[in-house]
Amino acid sequence: MNTRSFLTKLGATSIAIASFTVASLISLHAADKKLTVGFAQVGAESAWRTAETESIKSEASKRGVNLKFSDAQGKQENQIKAVRAFIAQGVDAIILAPVVETGWEPVLREARRAKIPVVLVDRGIKTADESLFATLIASDFVAEGRMAAEWLAKKTGGKASIIELQGTPGAAPAIDRKKGFEAGIKAHHEMKIIASQSGDFRRSGGKEVTEALLKGSGASVTAVYAHNDDMALGAIQALEEAGKKPGTDVIVLSIDGVKGAFEAMVAAKLNCTVECNPLLGPMAFDAVEKALKGEKLPKKTVVQDRVFDSNSAAAELPNRRY
Repeated sequence: MNTRSFLTKLGATSIAIASFTVASLISLHAADKKLTVGFAQVGAESAWRTAETESIKSEASKRGVNLKFSDAQGKQENQIKAVRAFIAQGVDAIILAPVVETGWEPVLREARRAKIPVVLVDRGIKTADESLFATLIASDFVAEGRMAAEWLAKKTGGKASIIELQGTPGAAPAIDRKKGFEAGIKAHHEMKIIASQSGDFRRSGGKEVTEALLKGSGASVTAVYAHNDDMALGAIQALEEAGKKPGTDVIVLSIDGVKGAFEAMVAAKLNCTVECNPLLGPMAFDAVEKALKGEKLPKKTVVQDRVFDSNSAAAELPNRRY
């Protein structure tokens, strides 16, 4: 081999080695790059919501994810602004707990154009284009309402005059828990909802609405069905202030299964709660990682829930993590 050929070959080898080194460094940098995820939360209106937020935050910390958090304070316009801000910041993925079901198409199309996958948690949306989100991780709210109705029918022998405390108007759990409960009592002609109003998933709202509804139909009320535990706890306060004994004079049942509900059952003030697990952090980030890898995800993953009443509350209370 002459000198010129040797030098040419040596130069080509050096370029190849350099290219390999650069490629390796880029690959290592990509592997080390911290994942950035935006989380648009409804707010902090209940113990359940606080537990969900903590689950997402702690899981992000555990996985070394850079989490950008936004509290919408119960307003959809705040969530939409937050999602747009996440898109502008170039996050890798977005986790969204939508305040209400409708009105999401424009901003989710913006996320899709930016190639940012969106994982919905605990609440779904209504859209004709399901490609706008990667997956929904949530409980079956209709089933929860039906389970509450079935428990009440068994407890009362199919006879009850019910005050219903609804969640936030337009929110998926409020719509579906009402639908499921109504379906569950339909076959029992002596079970009637005599008054129904929104307490906005807040303890203060549950108290205020119960106070108002008791003035109109207090004498005939035999049960209070609340779409979440916080409203039920507010209703318990209102019943006590009205001279009624919650859990005895008036049966109180709700949905979520937070620790406060179990404490109220142990105190014989709440009769039943249907679980709705808020600890969605691990499942949410599993979904984010799969979506970023291009893996196909089911459009909905249903979280399994259980029914607890005053008979099982004391044994379960030490196990509650939220």
